[in-house]
Amino acid sequence: MDNSSGVGVIDKAAHVLDALEAGPTTLAQLVAATGLARPTVHRLALALVHHRLVSRDIQGRFVLGSRLVELASAAGEDRLIASAGPVLMQLRDATGESAQIFRRQGDWRVCVASAERPIGLRDTIPVGTQLSMKAGSAAQVLLAWEDHDRLLEGLQSARFTPTVLAGVRRRGWGQSLGEREPGVASVSAPVRGPSGRVIAAVSISGPIERLTRQPGRLHAEVVCNAARVLTEALRKTND
Repeated sequence: MDNSSGVGVIDKAAHVLDALEAGPTTLAQLVAATGLARPTVHRLALALVHHRLVSRDIQGRFVLGSRLVELASAAGEDRLIASAGPVLMQLRDATGESAQIFRRQGDWRVCVASAERPIGLRDTIPVGTQLSMKAGSAAQVLLAWEDHDRLLEGLQSARFTPTVLAGVRRRGWGQSLGEREPGVASVSAPVRGPSGRVIAAVSISGPIERLTRQPGRLHAEVVCNAARVLTEALRKTND
């Protein structure tokens, strides 16, 4: 079957990306896999690196880049939001606290869906709010499963430590006490896309006086259940 689009440079770039799907690849392996001339492959690979569609590992091999993950997450956002409303309302009602979903966008985490506690003291985070990736349980969750280099970069100037992130990976959820804002506590769990990669964090947040100094003990189970429901919904939409 002819897979040509008629636009040569796009077809060649697609061949390079297809070859990288198998994992880290040297330039010689890319040349062999694509059947393209070595100078052409080298030029295309470096151009793709410039746009973060391709990256280099510690041994200098070419690998698929982080921009592809960001684009895939954006493509999944509509499906995530479509499933979010009922799940967040159930989470809010079960915990009595405001519930949110955050996605990472570069150096920020953005609230893409929320269900606020209707009355009383609450942590209000409107949809569209940009918050730091350096503090808060949602930031912990969004960073904890990143690759080594992005993990180290994300920990620079962060309010949490490598030990905290190791705990997040071990338990499958994160908690914070006054990290993002004094007096506010939160609990978050990872939402995974069809590939298994963490694409969002589902959270509850509210005053420490209600959530206590161990908010995970109170609410981790129900937050993790909400994350699993959303993960399963994304898996079904991909079938």
